[in-house]
Amino acid sequence: MQPETLRTLLAAGPGQFVAFLPEPTTSELAETLVAMANADGGTILIGLDPSGRVSASPAEDVEALLSRAQALCRPPIAAGWRTLDLPGGEAVAITVSRSAQPHRTSDGRVLVRSGSRNRVLSPGEAQQMEAAHGGLSFEEQPVPGATLDDLDPGIIAEFSAKRAERAPRGERLEGEELLIEVGALGLDRVPTVAGLLLFGKRPQRFIEQSGLIFVRFSGLDPRGPGGMPGYGRREEITGPLARIIEGAWRVVWEEMRHEAVIPGLTREERPEYPPFAVREALVNAVCHRDYSIKGLRVEMRMFDDRLEVASPGSLPGHITLDNIIEEHYSRNPRIVRGLYYWGYIEELGLGVDRMIEEMVRSGHPAPEFVSKPHSFSVILRNARERATITQWSGNLNARQLQALRYVEEHKRITNREYRELCPDVSAETIRLDLADLVARGVLLRIGDKKGTYYILK
Repeated sequence: MQPETLRTLLAAGPGQFVAFLPEPTTSELAETLVAMANADGGTILIGLDPSGRVSASPAEDVEALLSRAQALCRPPIAAGWRTLDLPGGEAVAITVSRSAQPHRTSDGRVLVRSGSRNRVLSPGEAQQMEAAHGGLSFEEQPVPGATLDDLDPGIIAEFSAKRAERAPRGERLEGEELLIEVGALGLDRVPTVAGLLLFGKRPQRFIEQSGLIFVRFSGLDPRGPGGMPGYGRREEITGPLARIIEGAWRVVWEEMRHEAVIPGLTREERPEYPPFAVREALVNAVCHRDYSIKGLRVEMRMFDDRLEVASPGSLPGHITLDNIIEEHYSRNPRIVRGLYYWGYIEELGLGVDRMIEEMVRSGHPAPEFVSKPHSFSVILRNARERATITQWSGNLNARQLQALRYVEEHKRITNREYRELCPDVSAETIRLDLADLVARGVLLRIGDKKGTYYILK
């Protein structure tokens, strides 16, 4: 393990992929083996605490300890290990892969890695997880007709460099060795679903449903006036998953409103939604969607008052709306690990918590999670507290205050509706009133020509 890799692990601390066991008992090691094999795999550091201090446990005892711990796993779990030569002595890194079958401890408990802890599942949760583990997962299946020529060498080289910075073992893997390690190649060197999604030149040629659709609607509903489609922008984003994430983020950023605030002596641009919350919803949708469902793509729908991110497939494994904040389970662990090494995932198991914190800190409601039999959606509502009418009353005329009361009640106002509120005022005065409210940062103008309307900014 390279020094910089170890420093990265120590800086991150215990988490979904890393466990520190300075002086573990046999049962502690067995529990961690089971938890990681049932989740996303990971690295167990024996003889080392999160501060980097090496314990007195000699490395030569680890092989016997690991053998005893494996004997307490049902069925036994294969794991590799290597010695780490550190300034304070020796430690050991045990590598655990996600298993294709569920595991229990010898006393019958089913555990999963949940953030930095090993959690025992209830009988119902264990049954759900065991049902989800059946056979070869869709992402691991080889894709008929695909060859190595369908993988992009440039994307692979980019991934290899980034993986070397974050991989627990730190070695620089390249070529087919790298592709086999990350699950991109199956039997007979045929690319897998995960391999094409991560590294494919044109993944949608084989997995048509793997793209993303972004739609910016004008207003609060998908349908505009007269029942016609009310969208102002529609983008289909394709390519390998890293490029889809980058492309979708770029489009969302362009469509988000940005307001200028002056908290102190400097002017700051504040986006409509917290960037972390949007990125987390986007990356989660790409990571955890069910790619076996044909005809459905990840969809991002932006309205004037909310952003919806919908992914095909129900919640995976034992995850429910009740435990989604505390628990972590990957439908596509190969894809998740790939995007983690790429840098799109910071700390597994903590994203939903932080998404909620960022939304609330920015003055919005907490995200809404909607689970249906064949889809899962995250809804971010743009409801940041705005200045009240009374705060503006000293600077606005009576007509403008009347218009703001109308907007508070109806969520929007048009030039025609303003004229109906003030029939004795000229059209030019109405236009100047609205322009003044926009210039002051009170209202935001949406659309153009006859489709123009105004909402509170």
